[in-house]
Amino acid sequence: MKPEYEEHIQHTFDSFCKAVIKRTARECYSAIKKRSAREITFSNMSARELANLSVMDEYFKKSFTFGVLGEDVGVSNAELAEALNVLPADKRDIILMSFFFDMSDREIAECMKMARRTVAYQRTSTLRKLKKLLGEE
Repeated sequence: MKPEYEEHIQHTFDSFCKAVIKRTARECYSAIKKRSAREITFSNMSARELANLSVMDEYFKKSFTFGVLGEDVGVSNAELAEALNVLPADKRDIILMSFFFDMSDREIAECMKMARRTVAYQRTSTLRKLKKLLGEE
């Protein structure tokens, strides 16, 4: 037969374990309830919401390429590519270097052997011309 204090310790530990298990179960049920309030099944989603979840691969999408600094720059927008094609080669190169290669006017001027101010002027005037060609003004 166990002494009375050992039995008391065992009952206290059992009580503590039951309390921990009940509290953990309550927290789990609460977390499940909160999550189920926020979640929605795919079958309950509209076609528009489902379309927002998907991504279309564009591997074979038609792309127009322009050669700049020995590298090819791909432009997927047909209207923009047509407008860029209308521009003279040096002005088109300034625009492509500025926006696709993120080069400063000074860097472009060094590559094209021009004055920095000339590059800045040609870039801004070409952008105005592109806006007109694309019908944004």
